[in-house]
Amino acid sequence: MVEFAVLLLIVGALALVIGPRLMGRRGPRGEMAQGTLLVTGVSASKSGADSSGRESVTITGVINGPTVNEHVVYQQLAVDAATGRPSMGQLIPVVYSPKNPDKWFFAPAAPPAPPVPPTPPVPPMPPPAP
Repeated sequence: MVEFAVLLLIVGALALVIGPRLMGRRGPRGEMAQGTLLVTGVSASKSGADSSGRESVTITGVINGPTVNEHVVYQQLAVDAATGRPSMGQLIPVVYSPKNPDKWFFAPAAPPAPPVPPTPPVPPMPPPAP
């Protein structure tokens, strides 16, 4: 009986060591697809904003992207009360897992454009000779 328990323990340990390596071959982890969320409903909490200025809202909508077409999602979020909560009909860029579109997040903001270097002043043209 003890031998069976030891054998079971060894098989379990091998599964824990080899399992993640086999799963990793299916594709890169953290692969996210980009899409858009059409907000179809927003429900705010009755307590309003907390002391840090965050408000809890439940948002529902449909995600469209390269791997999904109008996939219905909902999520409870904490949004900044100063910037306002999303409104119905708003299109929001999101990223989501292609394997599980219910796992979605707002897309990160695009990095700001680099500043344009100032152009040197153009010297004035001399007046034409008479």
